[in-house]
Amino acid sequence: MPQYFLTVPHGSEEEPTMESMQDIDPAELQAMMDAVGAFNSGLEQAGAFVSAGGLQPPSTAVTVDATGDVPVRVPGPFVTAAEYVGGFWIIDVPDQEQALGWAEQASAALGSRIEVRALQEAPE
Repeated sequence: MPQYFLTVPHGSEEEPTMESMQDIDPAELQAMMDAVGAFNSGLEQAGAFVSAGGLQPPSTAVTVDATGDVPVRVPGPFVTAAEYVGGFWIIDVPDQEQALGWAEQASAALGSRIEVRALQEAPE
């Protein structure tokens, strides 16, 4: 079965973290957390859940380049962009249509857009 990468985009002008989410109205935050928990439970019950997580903001990134004689570590993301991936799910479903259905549920739970991309499969 193909796997799909569902990503949660964030604007680069803000870098939300679990700590900054404490500034959200507690009832709204709890409702969102409950909705995401129900979404995750639905994925697990359907046997579609592979992995999920939230990412720290780009300002915490370090880009590593070991393609030359000496590895180089550069603080920051590899590219400056207007948006970045703030979180993700990897799901295992039969086809893109089912992945899009799960993405619609994730979007509703988070109140955010969700990008859907298939992971590459090994050639046969």
